[in-house]
Amino acid sequence: MLGDLWYKNAVVYNLDVETYLDANGDGCGDFEGLMRRVDYLSSLGVDVLWLAPFQPTPNRDNGYDVTDFYGVDPRFGSSGDFVEFVHRAKSRGIRVIVDLVVNHTSDRHPWFRSARDHPESPHHDWYVWADKRPSTWRQGTVFPGHQQATWSRDPQAKRWYFHRFYDFQPDLNMQNPAVREEIRRIMGYWLELGVSGFRVDAVPFIIEEPPRAAGPPKLHFEYLEELRDFLQWRAGDAVLLGEANVLPKEASQYFGGGDGIHLMFNFWVNQHLWYALATGDARPLAAALRDTRRLPDSCQWAHFLRNHDELDLGRLTPEQREAVFERFAPDEGMRLYGRGIRRRLAPMLGDRGLLQLAFNVLYSLPGTPVVWYGDELGMGEDLRLPQRDAVRTPMQWSGEANAGFTGAEKPFRPVVSRGPYAYEHVNVERERREQDSLLHWNMRMIRLRKECPEIGWGEWRTVSTRNPAVLALRYDWHGDALLVLHNFAGEATEVTVRTEAKPGERLSSLLDLEDCEPTAGGTYRVALDAYGSAWYRIGALDYALG
Repeated sequence: MLGDLWYKNAVVYNLDVETYLDANGDGCGDFEGLMRRVDYLSSLGVDVLWLAPFQPTPNRDNGYDVTDFYGVDPRFGSSGDFVEFVHRAKSRGIRVIVDLVVNHTSDRHPWFRSARDHPESPHHDWYVWADKRPSTWRQGTVFPGHQQATWSRDPQAKRWYFHRFYDFQPDLNMQNPAVREEIRRIMGYWLELGVSGFRVDAVPFIIEEPPRAAGPPKLHFEYLEELRDFLQWRAGDAVLLGEANVLPKEASQYFGGGDGIHLMFNFWVNQHLWYALATGDARPLAAALRDTRRLPDSCQWAHFLRNHDELDLGRLTPEQREAVFERFAPDEGMRLYGRGIRRRLAPMLGDRGLLQLAFNVLYSLPGTPVVWYGDELGMGEDLRLPQRDAVRTPMQWSGEANAGFTGAEKPFRPVVSRGPYAYEHVNVERERREQDSLLHWNMRMIRLRKECPEIGWGEWRTVSTRNPAVLALRYDWHGDALLVLHNFAGEATEVTVRTEAKPGERLSSLLDLEDCEPTAGGTYRVALDAYGSAWYRIGALDYALG
């Protein structure tokens, strides 16, 4: 039943256990600390928590180099602590999804140690090997400038192994039925412990055949249907949230006509949203939305402003990417891999009005919004930290030492302690007390988003305003209609919009008490502040937040 698709109208919050709250005083976040903050997450209004990897790991790649897919890293607690956390979250009406990182393992995983021992090892064919170095050994690196090759020679096995990511992350052989069976066991295990689904890491690399010669690799989309079939057999309402930075014309294959991935991150819209924020021109964003409009009924886009990686701009044209760089990452040290920005939202956008515009757009885009921890406060980054770690600093809870994150003298990663985004100025405790804080504003907007099911469920279209700086979206669902407008320009404007409202019906504002009456010609004149937004129900009674 379509009415059971809870993810169509949910708000997702992404966090890393190690950076959220340290309860045992060892300087690293843990599940006990996360349990103590479930009430905060409930008050924020989120429906779903997406957890970054927390399994045992040497932690050379922020936990994405896993050594045991069935455990919890001792730094974070035990499997029992995880189950307690999931129980507490569910008691507050919050679902939990976890990262499924199965395109590779750590080179310290027992499987790889067994695989390199001998070609006859039962795990040898769980990985991808070549007797000679393939001609593609330097092609397709994920981290240009930091990763030199995709094939490396193992001195023990005396063969070359494939790795899309770092050389300490050998890729699993997804064409091996035994590997696929093991992945089903992994999924089944975490489903039994109460998770509501998985964020599937690096989906294109899971379904590709490793490239051994020039040319695009073959992709096996049928495997996504296999994953979904197993998931829905074990837990009918669990979901797959896929990470695949692909072109719009390719996305339909990942959804599989409704039999593949449930939700996909919309990188195409995200990158054009940042271009609109940089230039004040909303037209490429409107076009990007139309490019990704068609979806199977049971599928959904996941929209975001920022995530745990760099802000990837690789799908923009070189001119568009340079415009975003110049506006939001003018220094080379703010950029990463030649394609992305390693900064947080608040310092990038700077202006509070522009920051609120970005969130306003996020909450009103057709799909499921995903929020990166700390952005609801306006946390900053630490550019002294390497690569992606700049935006992975500990959560700022208070103005006490180490931002209230830990009682240890030194946290595992330093908190932001310099400048206007230092923890003394930006923290939960302070913003809870200030009614005009960004935290309170985001709480109100998340509540408003959840009161507008038309966005998650309805049919939508862009509405012409004849102003290149203004994006207008109309949603219709079960006889209700919603109109949302956003001004990407730094000066106030007024636009004329024509809706399908009945004669005499007004636009009832959801943000304030300023309703909009129709003109004699049946159109509406809507005034928008600089970087302003307006949310209206069409033809409804007053429904303002006040």
